[in-house]
Amino acid sequence: MEILGTTLRICVDDLDASVAFYERVTGSTAQRFERGGVSVAAVGCFLLMSGPAAEIDVLRKVTATIAVPDVDEAHAILSASGAQVVAGPVATPVGRNLIALHPDGSIFEYADRRGEP
Repeated sequence: MEILGTTLRICVDDLDASVAFYERVTGSTAQRFERGGVSVAAVGCFLLMSGPAAEIDVLRKVTATIAVPDVDEAHAILSASGAQVVAGPVATPVGRNLIALHPDGSIFEYADRRGEP
């Protein structure tokens, strides 16, 4: 499976203040969206998330987002390699993703930029 890059996931209390900081640090403009009651801002290689504690507690368990060309291919390779896909693949505002539990206990999101088939 080709890995195109990673996104660092950061849960924050004050999204607006955090966005301003990360925009200055990266020189990038945030792309914002809402998902499941959580406000999200993508700034450079950072994914900032803020929302209800119950949602954020779940999101904190995901170590990082890994960009791949095709989530279906990632699903097949991960499953064949001993990982457990615990959610997805599902559509997101920018493509599709899945959440996988690796055999070592770490949890990663795998995401592509492909739309619905």
